[in-house]
Amino acid sequence: MNPLCGRCNKMVYPTEKVNCLDKYWHKGCFSCEVCKLTLNMKNYQGFDKKPYCSMHYPKSSFTSVIDTPENLRLKQQSMLNSQALYKEEFEKNKGKGFSVVADTPEMQRVKKTQDQISNIKYHEEFEKSRFSSDGPPPVNSSQDPQQPSMPPQSYNSQPVSVPCVVAAPPPSGGKRYRALYSYAAADADEVSFQEGDLIADVQQIDAGWMYGRVERTGQQGMLPSNYVQPL
Repeated sequence: MNPLCGRCNKMVYPTEKVNCLDKYWHKGCFSCEVCKLTLNMKNYQGFDKKPYCSMHYPKSSFTSVIDTPENLRLKQQSMLNSQALYKEEFEKNKGKGFSVVADTPEMQRVKKTQDQISNIKYHEEFEKSRFSSDGPPPVNSSQDPQQPSMPPQSYNSQPVSVPCVVAAPPPSGGKRYRALYSYAAADADEVSFQEGDLIADVQQIDAGWMYGRVERTGQQGMLPSNYVQPL
């Protein structure tokens, strides 16, 4: 059965049939929708399954949106929402860019070596600052070696007797030393002396203290080893 024409809706015979735009046309019916210009397969342009010439082919146009107060409000609200989302994502991802270093045995060894180097440098700087001044080295941070120790104040109405433990003098026959600085005894088992005094029967107690007798006064007791020098 022969199909119907897309224009006149009449039967189209094979000798005059034009198959285009999913329809069948008579050669005379295949014309522009606007100017009725007869078209062929070379010069037609289809739009919405209808033939048009190049002059009357429908062109799509874009509509411009007017910046009304409502549109401006929507635009501003959209920008605020975008900024809020950006800030939220930034807070979530903050700090994730840093990589965690595994605490391997090699890292522990390096860390321990760095700590030891830091301690050595600290002690070297401390010793340099300690002996850089001309004055005597400090013995106690809370006690000035140039000033005699003040007796503790008692707030009780009755005096309380405190037993004094005095270190026993070591055997005689020790070395002799000369005092480089003056020293005032801070405890009962220590001995006071002046710069230039001779200290006899000196015995080493530990790395920082000695025991000896001041020849000028005859007193015996403990004294700091960094305040004297051997003869």
